[in-house]
Amino acid sequence: MKPFEPVVPESLPLGKLPFSPAVAVDQFVFVSGQASTNPEGEIVADTFAGEMHRSLANLVHILASAELTLDDVAQIRSYVADAADLPEYNVIYREYFNEPFPARTTLTGCLVGLKFEIDATAIRRTIA
Repeated sequence: MKPFEPVVPESLPLGKLPFSPAVAVDQFVFVSGQASTNPEGEIVADTFAGEMHRSLANLVHILASAELTLDDVAQIRSYVADAADLPEYNVIYREYFNEPFPARTTLTGCLVGLKFEIDATAIRRTIA
C-alpha cells in the first residue's frame, strides 16, 4: 500500500508524463506544478497574465477534485521566467489568494518555454 493517494480530476488526461496531478497524504494535498496547459496537457503560450491565469485555473481545478479551494492552500511555490513580471504577478496573485496569504516562495529566471508555473500544498480540514 502506498503512503499516499493520487488526486486525479476526471477530466484530466494522464500518461504523457510520469507524475500525479496531486497526491494526498493524511490531511495534506501536494499539487504538482501547474502551467499554462489546455485540457489535453499541451502548453499554451500566452502573455504572462494569460499563462498565470490559466495555470491558476488548472490549480483550482485540481484542488476542487480533492474538495479543496485556494483558501485551503498553506504554501505555494511560483516560478516566474522574467523578474520584470513580478509586479504583474503580485497584482494577479491578489485576485486569487486572500489574507491571510499562504506562505510563498517565488523563483525567477528558472523556466524554459513557459512564463509561469505554480505548485501548492493544501490542508484538508477533515480527512476523507
